[in-house]
Amino acid sequence: MDHFKSYLSFQRLIKINPAQTLALGFLVLIFIGTMLLMLPGATKDRNYLSFIDALFEATSAVCVTGLVVVDTQSTFTLFGQIVLMLLIQIGGLGFMTFGILIALFLGKNIGLKGRMMIQESLNQISLEGMVKLVKFVVGFTFLIEATGAVILSIRWAPDFGFPNSIYYGIFHSVSAFNNAGFDIMGNFNSVTSYVGDATVILTLSSLLIVGGIGYTVILDLIKKKSLRKLALHTKIVLLITFILNITATIFILFLEYNNPGTLGELPLKEKILGAYFHAVVPRTAGFNSLNTADMTLSSQFLTMLLMFIGGGSGGTAGGIKVTTFAVIILAVGTIIRGRDDVEVMGRRIPKELIFRAFSITIYSAFIVLLILFILTITEKGVPLNVLLFEVISAFGTVGMSLGLTPDLSPTGKVLISLMMFIGRVGPLTLAFALAKANKKQAVKHAEERIMIG
Repeated sequence: MDHFKSYLSFQRLIKINPAQTLALGFLVLIFIGTMLLMLPGATKDRNYLSFIDALFEATSAVCVTGLVVVDTQSTFTLFGQIVLMLLIQIGGLGFMTFGILIALFLGKNIGLKGRMMIQESLNQISLEGMVKLVKFVVGFTFLIEATGAVILSIRWAPDFGFPNSIYYGIFHSVSAFNNAGFDIMGNFNSVTSYVGDATVILTLSSLLIVGGIGYTVILDLIKKKSLRKLALHTKIVLLITFILNITATIFILFLEYNNPGTLGELPLKEKILGAYFHAVVPRTAGFNSLNTADMTLSSQFLTMLLMFIGGGSGGTAGGIKVTTFAVIILAVGTIIRGRDDVEVMGRRIPKELIFRAFSITIYSAFIVLLILFILTITEKGVPLNVLLFEVISAFGTVGMSLGLTPDLSPTGKVLISLMMFIGRVGPLTLAFALAKANKKQAVKHAEERIMIG
């Protein structure tokens, strides 16, 4: 708690805003994780993990991505794996959530500054009910993770035996709910050996979806219990998530149906499960039930689109977010129809939200292309589609790869680490910076048209 107080005092001393506090907090957490993973006791061979590799792993865990340069199961000891799991948990919920929770446990009052930082961390619009939201977020998270851990522990008992199955269940439940994609199956295999196992696939995918739609949606569903009374945000997130998951499942099943490297050799039931799981995981999860490198180019391209879109705002997912994607599609449709207002489900979308959606998307695309360009220089000989897949995966905090991650150059590892950090903090921070920049200009210049298109 003393460290938390010192952190807030430092924040007040240098007068940084909540968005900057959020970014700085993630950096501090990454640094602590890096130092812990470099300890000899964190690795099984008792050798120091290099600083670059430790930084990459810590960044991937804190930013709930799942890209790894070393195999988690064979490289890290129980201590190292628990460090990763804690980094995933804190990174997924937000370090401010845990700081405020400790303060509440010690009976401390949460002031305006603390509430503003909760608002920033959980991507909320209003300051109202922030402390209640923190309590709900933590309680709900532990309840869902515990449920997932129990189901997975029972299923894996015949495979790993007790108590190993309990540990496997807890680790993968935390990783799945927080959309991290870290696994301890060994040899970079993820859950490919369970592609036809309905219990494993449906449990993990359910954890991914619930963690990825956002706490605001979950709270709205619990409170209102009627589809008609749900907030527009909740309706859009649920609808777009459903459409993307079903559409992607159908496309993956069609594109990979006869591919011997993925679905080709599987019976129909397992084909459907494999296609469904791969449709869900690019929405920022990172687990693999299929070998991504063996997929058709069309499926890899579809996966990149899904990774870029991501999940819901205010949850553990990354990407530009499904609501941003929906607003852009609606805005384009409005322009094509020659209308002035963007309307959906009997509601009008404010123009500032439309500008913000386009700003986030263009900013994100620019960052992806910039990092991609630099990687074409540092990672010579690597095909462009492999590099692009890696960059989008890092930006979307997904963790899927075509096998490039362990072979990245030191510079490449730093760039992908930076991409993961930007993907976790950047779009969110930009969104709030734009949201708070609503002061009207004192002077308006003369209007003049330019040619577009």
